[in-house]
Amino acid sequence: MKLGFFVTNQYLPGESMPKKIQDSAEQVRAARDAGFSLIATGQHYLAAPYQMSTVFPLLSRLAAEAGDMQVAATVILVPLHNPVELAESIATLDCITDGKFVFGVGLGYRDEEYTAFGVQRGERVGRMNEAMDLIKRLWSEDEVEFNGKYYTVPKTKIATKPVQAPYPPIWVAANNDVAIRRAARWGYPWLINPHATVPMVADQWVRYKSALDEFGQPVPEELPMMREMYVAQDRETAFIESQPFLEGKYRAYAAWGQDKALPGDESFNVPYQDLAKDRFLLGSPNDIVSEFRRYADELGVNHMICRMQWPGMPQDQVLKQIELLGREVIPRIRDF
Repeated sequence: MKLGFFVTNQYLPGESMPKKIQDSAEQVRAARDAGFSLIATGQHYLAAPYQMSTVFPLLSRLAAEAGDMQVAATVILVPLHNPVELAESIATLDCITDGKFVFGVGLGYRDEEYTAFGVQRGERVGRMNEAMDLIKRLWSEDEVEFNGKYYTVPKTKIATKPVQAPYPPIWVAANNDVAIRRAARWGYPWLINPHATVPMVADQWVRYKSALDEFGQPVPEELPMMREMYVAQDRETAFIESQPFLEGKYRAYAAWGQDKALPGDESFNVPYQDLAKDRFLLGSPNDIVSEFRRYADELGVNHMICRMQWPGMPQDQVLKQIELLGREVIPRIRDF
């Protein structure tokens, strides 16, 4: 199993964004030296109550500190973007990282973003399917002509290519069963979201594997999962130290409607202890190793991508966790 580090790119309104980006670069250097496999960050717009740095400039800056780690966008909200612009931006990032970029894709769920970008929410699946088809052709073909419902490209010679052939790894974020079937139909890894409880993920994992069989796709070699995590000397300390920041973040998610994007009647407006159960990784290094083993055995997950900082959390708490994970967790999970 590998452990990736999700870089927080949301900041409190009064914080200095230049300073927070410098802090992120320091975190990436620490993660690199601790033996992490990957750095990642995500994309949202109009992210009130937070400031939020945009993904491509931030990853370009952090890639300079990443060493041999992969660099991932988890995830890009594909229907909001022009696919030609996306294809060339990601090809450029793959060149910046010397062939170590991972392209995470998702639909998004916030009405504010779709309205601001002038995209009808009801078109998002059609735009996603069409854009992904076009993007892959732009990366893998020397000449492309495309006439779709949403996008048109005249017959054009294509010169801007990624380093990885035919293109960077694609991970598909999915909250509900329809989206999970889409990932299976394409044959790409399902990027398991950090918000669902383990029992929900286990149920969806069965559906994903069944859909892979239905579409004649093999189980992908890479099986990534995102989680919220806080590691400390013991479970009680991890719970207490994480609560002010992680609880606040999930109140914001509830305001955004993230819990409504999940199947069933999930709600984030519950006491922290209930919110954390089977959803967050909180505890000692031994606790974290045990949970990673559980995910490997029950779900087949082999790449954990964990966020260990939320808006307002001091830098020293993040660096302390990175060092602890590098010393007491990463060496023990490599053979899972």
